[in-house]
Amino acid sequence: MVEKQYYVYLMASEKNGTIYIGVTSNLVDRVFKHKQSVYDGFTKKYKVDRLVYYEVYGDIYEAIGREKQLKNWKRDWKMKLIEKNNFAWRDLFCEI
Repeated sequence: MVEKQYYVYLMASEKNGTIYIGVTSNLVDRVFKHKQSVYDGFTKKYKVDRLVYYEVYGDIYEAIGREKQLKNWKRDWKMKLIEKNNFAWRDLFCEI
């Protein structure tokens, strides 16, 4: 049996741009929909369509807890988290 995976992900409009944090069980589909501006709201309004960071979890409650934690972080902390693993803020979509 394959264990379901959950993802906490950060998307950006550009390097050092607007950051969005979300959680999903299907990262490829969710990011694709952000890129296609399927969802009205924040990501569409600010053109946030670049996957710059993600974490994988086996438990939805752990993933949601991490999402809430990151949303409460200062912007500088979020930027450092992204740059620790993705210094150039490249779009990771093609790697997933």
